[in-house]
Amino acid sequence: MPKFSVLIIEDENKIQTFMGKILKRHDYRVLCSSTGREALEIIRSQCPDIILLDLGLPDMDGSSVIREVRTWSSTPIIVISARTAEMEKVNSLDLGADDYITKPFGTSELLARIRASLRHSNRLRTDNDLYIRAYKHGAMTLDFSKRLLTIDAKAVHLTPIEYKIVAYLAQNSGKVITYSSLLSNVWGPYTDGDNKILRVNMANIRRKIEKDPAQPEYIFTEVGVGYRMAEDE
Repeated sequence: MPKFSVLIIEDENKIQTFMGKILKRHDYRVLCSSTGREALEIIRSQCPDIILLDLGLPDMDGSSVIREVRTWSSTPIIVISARTAEMEKVNSLDLGADDYITKPFGTSELLARIRASLRHSNRLRTDNDLYIRAYKHGAMTLDFSKRLLTIDAKAVHLTPIEYKIVAYLAQNSGKVITYSSLLSNVWGPYTDGDNKILRVNMANIRRKIEKDPAQPEYIFTEVGVGYRMAEDE
């Protein structure tokens, strides 16, 4: 039996068919919709495990779908759109989308983003302490219970703020996290929204964890949007 169900909300038949074939081949149960209103009905009746959403729908803007779904469901939503404007991405994520992929995209990228969003969603549904299992990628391990970051088994000293930044990104590994989300979660909801303090801390973090900060292995910049940490292995 397929492990997870995926709702594809896309009005371009070729793209809808392309994604559907990929997902079925990887053992997902696929649901499809070409309009926002039909999609909302499917979400209410079928309760898909994850939603792939095109913003440019014929009957309503995709952002309205995100806004509506988030009033009653935490189902992961990955926006898939040809719109490349940074504010479109930030707006979708701030409304409650979990991730954003820009067309055209590759099969491996699509599957990786789906895995990351499902993994994060399923962790939130467990009764266990959040993220008690260590984050691991390559030579890096972040032990949340010990608040200890190691690379090649050697401890890396982080300030309390630097640790909060890295831990929040690691807890959401594989997903793009907006500047505003990071600022709010690290410095609190009343931060003034100035990215400068975040950029300074990120530069310090990269000097400590990356072999070459200009070509990062662990934390990547989504220009104009935020940061993404390499997917947990």
